Amino acid sequence: MRNLFYGLCAAALILPSLACAQSAPPLKDKAQNVYFIDGKASLNEALKRVPNVGHAKNVILFIGDGMGVNSVTAGRILAGQTHGEIGTTYRLAFEAFPYTGLSKTYSTDDYVTDSANGISAITTGVKTINGALGVDGTAKRKDCPSGLSGRVITIAEQARLMGLSAGVVTTSGVTDATPAGAYGHTTTRGWRSDSELPADAIKAGCIDLARQMVEAPANVRMNVVMGGDLARFTPESQKGRRKDGRDLTKAWLKQSPTARLLRTETELKAFDPQSSDHVLGLFAAGDLPSPIDKAQNPETPALADMTSAAIGVLKRNTKGFFLLVESASIDKWHHVNDAKRALRDVEELSKAVAAARAATNPEETLIIVTADHSHGLTQSGYSSLGEPILGLARVEGENVLDDHKHPYAVLNYATGPGDHGHEDDPELTQDKLTAPDAKHPSLIPMSSAAHGGEDVPVYATGPQAHLLTGVMESSYIYQVMAHALGIDGEK
Repeated sequence: MRNLFYGLCAAALILPSLACAQSAPPLKDKAQNVYFIDGKASLNEALKRVPNVGHAKNVILFIGDGMGVNSVTAGRILAGQTHGEIGTTYRLAFEAFPYTGLSKTYSTDDYVTDSANGISAITTGVKTINGALGVDGTAKRKDCPSGLSGRVITIAEQARLMGLSAGVVTTSGVTDATPAGAYGHTTTRGWRSDSELPADAIKAGCIDLARQMVEAPANVRMNVVMGGDLARFTPESQKGRRKDGRDLTKAWLKQSPTARLLRTETELKAFDPQSSDHVLGLFAAGDLPSPIDKAQNPETPALADMTSAAIGVLKRNTKGFFLLVESASIDKWHHVNDAKRALRDVEELSKAVAAARAATNPEETLIIVTADHSHGLTQSGYSSLGEPILGLARVEGENVLDDHKHPYAVLNYATGPGDHGHEDDPELTQDKLTAPDAKHPSLIPMSSAAHGGEDVPVYATGPQAHLLTGVMESSYIYQVMAHALGIDGEK
């Protein structure tokens, strides 16, 4: 009878002549509800949206390495809470982009990709095996000849052949998998310096990624490269890793009278982008440290500052440019179950995206934000809004308990070196989870957390951005970038 009563009263709202036997509870006015108001505003903006089908003068590809949907959500909340909000309604810069989709990231030999195939599929349009860069799926791991025969051109190289400029910015070493996806060709991502290249590979004609970057033909060589990895460009006599005795930074400086080498944040901030068209920034021996540890590493530049400087150099070319920007540390800190540092780098990526938008014309610049793969981070219930995202699940300040009467973390990992259940950590506390070097719990013990295999988000704005919607192969992203730039993707 209750359902019948409300059904009749609902009908009376439509046909007033139908009377209810009793008075229905009054309906509350939704018009003053903040979510309703926000929804209406979002709809009005969407209704005004007109796809930009023009030519892209510039393409900027942002990679949040290891940034799956859970990393975006938790990163958004942490960023909001850092700025004094509850976090859930905070908006990262790229979340304002008008077009979104999902990318399938698998490799030709594995359900779950590594960063090498992950980026290579995006920059070449063809997927390959895990560990390989700039080669097709015929490549065999640690096999030099198959890499030489399977080489495929990257979109950065194609942009250079068209007369555009190209560059790479990263918080990892510049010879790591994702940045090398712009210029590198190898079956084995670990062949980063000559000391890491096997004798048989050298004999077969392969060279390391540091040399590939510096010694590429002038018409495809990167104009700007910024990140870490100084040790892979300098000889052992200079505390580097090169056994051939070569200092590749000197080779870089010889390519142009205005070529520059930057080593510190001070040098970067003093650098005039109009003074050079060939800039190499190597700000650490290996990967760049987390901005959380800025006090111990005062000369490490921020990703946003490197991005702005790189765009300043690339914009000198009136024909346009291609730029790959990677927030590598999302992945690197996830690997050790350090959720705090991993999620901080989601916000660092957001800041870099905002800097890129401020430095370019939105009508002529296609900006894409995506990931090469995900990670096994989960966000589980049921914690009250406003509770620290890095802490225990709590409701009104009281811990939520599992079936064994133990508290649990809001954020957990499927794999990794974190504590593995209550036998390892019988007293999980808020203080432990929010400590400076906390490791969040993981289910399966591994020295380094495994990547996740689920689809990753794609955010896009600018010319041809409307083509990046729905569920797509990661290799399809290349097709959109090439189409936007007017590149013949078959060459």
